[in-house]
Amino acid sequence: MSDKIVAFFKKAMEDMRQDAKAQHEVDRANFAAAKAESSAQWEEAKALGRPNTCKQAMKRQQAQQLAAAQARMDEAHARIRAARR
Repeated sequence: MSDKIVAFFKKAMEDMRQDAKAQHEVDRANFAAAKAESSAQWEEAKALGRPNTCKQAMKRQQAQQLAAAQARMDEAHARIRAARR
């Protein structure tokens, strides 16, 4: 019976070691991802400090807003035509 207990604890310790190793890999990957995201945000902020880049970003945003407004207008006109029938 003693051998069963020893084997049980050996297996339990090995499982815990493997779990800790896997969690460590996950933590390292999450840290690397957070670091990369932080670096990307910093580079984007620096880029927006340049006038040309800032203008391009504003133009892109305005174009997206115009497209969204046009889609809403088209949908509203379609609803009006459907209601008149």
